[in-house]
Amino acid sequence: MNPLPLTPAMAGGTARLHAERQAVETLYRAFSDKNPDLLDIAVTPDWDDIPLAPGQGPGPKGLKPIIRGFIEALPDVHITIHDLIQVPGRIGVRAEITGTHRGPLFGIPATGKKVSFRLHEFHELDGQRITRTWHLEDWFGLFQQLDAFPALNNY
Repeated sequence: MNPLPLTPAMAGGTARLHAERQAVETLYRAFSDKNPDLLDIAVTPDWDDIPLAPGQGPGPKGLKPIIRGFIEALPDVHITIHDLIQVPGRIGVRAEITGTHRGPLFGIPATGKKVSFRLHEFHELDGQRITRTWHLEDWFGLFQQLDAFPALNNY
């Protein structure tokens, strides 16, 4: 049986899905590749990151210092995407962040421990880049692995 040929509309939809997936993968590469400037490719200038981290400003400019701090705390940081569910304009991700705690993280001094914690995100996209992200990280699980919790007055 011969497959049905792609219509121009179907081909355009495939191109959109590919571009959107690339944007999401580029967002995570900003951490793993230790290159916060990849955010400028992955997200729109008015990108809405929900919720903002303590001290984080809006847009890609606001996340870049957070990424730099993460790279300093976990120099071998890597994000692995385990599941990516996509429809045009929306992508859900289940991922894992791994690294070795070599620098201060949320005021917790380096422990030298290898850590691994989960990340779940939902992204809205405009066909090319991410416009909004809702995220949930397992910070409690991370802090348990470090045997330490941030001081309440730090954040």
